[in-house]
Amino acid sequence: MTSGHSEFYILARSNAIVEWRKLMGPTKVFKAQFSDPESIRGKYGLSDTRNATHGSDSPQSATREINIFFPNFDVKSWYENEELMHRMHRVKFLENEFIHIPDIP
Repeated sequence: MTSGHSEFYILARSNAIVEWRKLMGPTKVFKAQFSDPESIRGKYGLSDTRNATHGSDSPQSATREINIFFPNFDVKSWYENEELMHRMHRVKFLENEFIHIPDIP
């Protein structure tokens, strides 16, 4: 999945997988450069194996990949305890830790 320096993030929003995949553009870089040149892959992809970005294709893949890259993150617990706060925009961003946490008054 990686061939060099990489940064990994967990995206939390409604329709996150669909929206992220729109930003990335087509998986095939050649296609992305012509059909969606302003996408991440259209701008920065070098080849189909070096396409600049990755995004899970399903919630199941996302959970599996989160477990690989963030072994201490509990997806089930997040849905049970924090997901509602995100949907209600009741979170704050801790810039020094680069994470969002619930904003409980």
